[in-house]
Amino acid sequence: MSICRILGVPFNNISPSEAVDKMIYLLNGSGKSMVFTPNPEMVMRARKDREFMEILNSGTMNVPDGIGIVYASRFTKEPIKERVAGYDMLLSVFDRIKDKDKTVYFFGSAPGIAERARAAIEERFPGIKIVGCADGYFDREKEKKIIADINEKRPDLLLVGIGFPRQEKWIYDNIGNLNIRTAVGVGGSFDGWCGNVPRAPQFFVDHGLEWFYRLMKQPSRIGRMMQLPLFMLTVIKEKLTGGMRQ
Repeated sequence: MSICRILGVPFNNISPSEAVDKMIYLLNGSGKSMVFTPNPEMVMRARKDREFMEILNSGTMNVPDGIGIVYASRFTKEPIKERVAGYDMLLSVFDRIKDKDKTVYFFGSAPGIAERARAAIEERFPGIKIVGCADGYFDREKEKKIIADINEKRPDLLLVGIGFPRQEKWIYDNIGNLNIRTAVGVGGSFDGWCGNVPRAPQFFVDHGLEWFYRLMKQPSRIGRMMQLPLFMLTVIKEKLTGGMRQ
């Protein structure tokens, strides 16, 4: 499995189906693994945050979650095959493990959202074993209780949705003390799965325009969206100055 490095962040050059296969492999393994889903905004943040950059470089698998990552990879010697949306990757994982003995834990988002996402996923994938939920609003004492609950239930797959870079840092800081197999940073996936934040229509998904749909629905995101052209300009500059590496 080759690696494509973009502005210092490594990406596994895999297709969506290969990413799902890798997830199943990790869930069947004996060690612990961290799976991250960097997009252009996360890459730009990592350039300013050394700790975040080091964490992304320590991931077991980084999937290219963002059409901008795919476009940027064309400036490297190892262009990425296609976008791997973490949201869809995990739905495929649920489908693969729904009749197996693998268990899942949802941690993150606003109070009640993880539980609603759990109900929606259980309805969509009968047989899936989601053994626990916790929201992402916590202080130090509540965090200890969440970790204790995770460790008591020993999920194979822990999904953490408390926003980047917080979720990646939380996974990195705690994985050594968690009774899990694989942890994945999932951003706002719980909100999407439960319908709290509707996903873009399939046309936008298929054409790499989810960012545009979200901008139309939430014009206040314009500040965040400006990271996209800045990301591409940075990639081009690095290429012209010889800074981009495979």
